[in-house]
Amino acid sequence: MKLVAETLESIAIDRPSPTPEQPQGMCMDKGYDYDEVRALVKEFGFTAHIHVRGEAAQKLKRQAGIKARRWVVERTHSWMNRFRGILLRWNKKPENYIALLHMSFAFIIYRRMELFG
Repeated sequence: MKLVAETLESIAIDRPSPTPEQPQGMCMDKGYDYDEVRALVKEFGFTAHIHVRGEAAQKLKRQAGIKARRWVVERTHSWMNRFRGILLRWNKKPENYIALLHMSFAFIIYRRMELFG
């Protein structure tokens, strides 16, 4: 939330001016659910699409038997944390660490393929 202005100022691509027929949206998660962020996004010409904090939890409470879904990235990070070499980063050379990341991804993909046949 604190770096929204700097992030929006650092957009390197020239974008066309938004029009009522073609507005430009900015999708953000519930960590950006603040009035200051909404005002900043509007000032830069974007239409804010920000999830409201607590909205998803309330919706899930109303529906029995539905579990909360984890984002794909969070789930993948959880899978990667099972590899101790990545979690603790023993390697000093970046090349070795990147190779270990690639190997862990290969193991994760291989395991997922076994589940689906």
